[in-house]
Amino acid sequence: MRDLSDDRRLAIVAVCVVEWRAGICDALIETHDRIVGKTWREAKKLCETRVDDAKSSVQQTLKAFVNLGEALLEAQGDGASLEQAVSTHLGWSDLRDLVAVAARLTNTMAANPLSHVGRGYHRFRRYAPRMLKALELQSAPVMQPLLHAVHLIRDGGPHDRSMDFLRQASKWRRYLDAQSDADGKLWGVAVLFHLRDGFRSGDIWLKHSRRYADLKQALVPPHAIAANIRLTMPMDPGQWLADRRARLDSNLNRLAQAARVGAIPGGGIEEGVLHIDRLAANPPEGAEELVLDLYKRIPETRITDLMIEVDAITGFTDAFTHLRTGAPCKDKVGLLNVLLAEGINLGLSKMAEASNTHEYWELTRLSRWHVESEAMNRALAMVIEAQAQLPMASFWGMGVTASSDGQFFSAARQGEAMNLVNAKYGREPGLKAYTHVSDQFAPFATQTIPATVSEAPYILDGLLMNETGRQIREQYADTGGFTDHVFAVTSLLGYKFIPRIRDLPSKRLYAFNPGAVPKELLGLIGGKIKEELIAANWPDILRIVATMAAGTMAPSQILRKLASYPRQNELAVALREVGRIERTLFIIDWVLDADMQRRAQIGLNKGESHHALKNALRIGRQGEIRDRTSEGQHYRMAGLNLLAAIVIYWNTARLGEAVAQRKRTGLPVPPELLAHISPLGWSHILLTGEYRWPKKR
Repeated sequence: MRDLSDDRRLAIVAVCVVEWRAGICDALIETHDRIVGKTWREAKKLCETRVDDAKSSVQQTLKAFVNLGEALLEAQGDGASLEQAVSTHLGWSDLRDLVAVAARLTNTMAANPLSHVGRGYHRFRRYAPRMLKALELQSAPVMQPLLHAVHLIRDGGPHDRSMDFLRQASKWRRYLDAQSDADGKLWGVAVLFHLRDGFRSGDIWLKHSRRYADLKQALVPPHAIAANIRLTMPMDPGQWLADRRARLDSNLNRLAQAARVGAIPGGGIEEGVLHIDRLAANPPEGAEELVLDLYKRIPETRITDLMIEVDAITGFTDAFTHLRTGAPCKDKVGLLNVLLAEGINLGLSKMAEASNTHEYWELTRLSRWHVESEAMNRALAMVIEAQAQLPMASFWGMGVTASSDGQFFSAARQGEAMNLVNAKYGREPGLKAYTHVSDQFAPFATQTIPATVSEAPYILDGLLMNETGRQIREQYADTGGFTDHVFAVTSLLGYKFIPRIRDLPSKRLYAFNPGAVPKELLGLIGGKIKEELIAANWPDILRIVATMAAGTMAPSQILRKLASYPRQNELAVALREVGRIERTLFIIDWVLDADMQRRAQIGLNKGESHHALKNALRIGRQGEIRDRTSEGQHYRMAGLNLLAAIVIYWNTARLGEAVAQRKRTGLPVPPELLAHISPLGWSHILLTGEYRWPKKR
């Protein structure tokens, strides 16, 4: 900074302050969201613990009442005094105690976590007033009562604790009415819980924020919609609905006909229940032997030599220009050291010890001035574009289909935003890298996301935020990657979305006129499409899709907001209705098209095999991501993805040479078997030991 002019320095500082302010505001809201979630989980756990503890008492109390009831019935049958029976069997004093115990147990068994959330008040009291003073909150008219309550907490003075922000049927209102809350603790907790929900729904937003700004202000204006060439839907909702009604009616009749004649591949519909078998793996004979032979012909190599060779061909290091001057990096070997350190998760200090060319301070300087997100993306695009031009890549696909999946990486507990525990992956905290892999095995996009979030909103980020993704026409994903909103948006943007849904038979179909559905399908219908709602919200739906296509706002950010909207939000419900139409059309196609199922299986297998390569490359620090900042974690994942792409390029080129060599020896190389070859092998690459490079140049 000292080398810059005063005007340039002040401009950079001003931009940084604005960005830092937005980042800090976002971090505050995310932290508050986590604290609210933790408070709720603790209250729920306490409630469940008390219920478990009370089970034995419940059994004893019920048994006592059963015995008393039997004694009373026996006395009534004998014509004896019921009062005498109570006195003899239990005694009136014990009966009063038993009734009191039963009343307490009834309250315990019917308890709601809301009865315990007040315990989190002291946690909120430590930060909430200061947080609310630091934030510039704005809201929709419907949230003005909540915003008024928030201001009362912020100012800290006496207040009336109005409950206007609660719905009449709200459980919070019932608990506040039923319990003594003289000190206002439960009321304050209720306000802060609903503030979290307001941010999630988008009804409350921040004036200065990237993630929690007003969604509608960020959408493109209506007049810009028609100019977007990616949009595939008409401006008139009636035209779109008529087309979908005709397609849906035709496909439902086609499915019913297939069910009647038993023509559903590997399945059927019996008594209104769909049955479908998963396709069995059936690799062609000779594919495994060909893979082994081709990889035997590839020479062993050091990872350092491999990177130098790929850079000499693709020039990917030219993407890492100087942040101030814009000049390409002159010390390419040093830059490759930095990229390798990121890719194998070794870190710069350990790389300096293992490298024969650079000291730690040299690597730090190169990393600071040349390595940033845009440069990583440019370098990745260069490698992927070069790999697509190799002859061998054409056997695997044409670069028009892709799969996406998340890969979990364990992380140190000391990290910041990303390090969360997902029970699916064990008890250790971690993060996920959500990666898009093309049909040519190219990992053209990767994002670092929290381990606990849904993967579905991030599918469109990889497709719309880079040039390779824009060429994709068919996108595969696993069960975690689909929602009705994703079905809607991918279709409206011209992508064919094909998720592998684990519990597909349990998913319901939707129709414009359920009463006219063939009788064979009545048990599969879940409801009626709300045409009027779609038509009424069509302009805003167009704005959402056009905003995603224009790249002015990350699709994941929009979809996460829509997914968190309350049920009564018309825009979110309307987009869900569009998604239900597209999901119904997809399910019918999936059930009747075994070739589609096979394509999805092949695409997803490529993504899962890609995970294995990354696990092999991530050798440093026992595979644990120990960066303490989100930015550091992002660079680590981006570096790993770039290194994987470099290895894939090198393997693709060497496999092509191995195929040519095999042909020269007169051995057969059937083209249909080459489609089953993968460039994801690594056993021939030396990844550990001393990293020897040519002398610095």
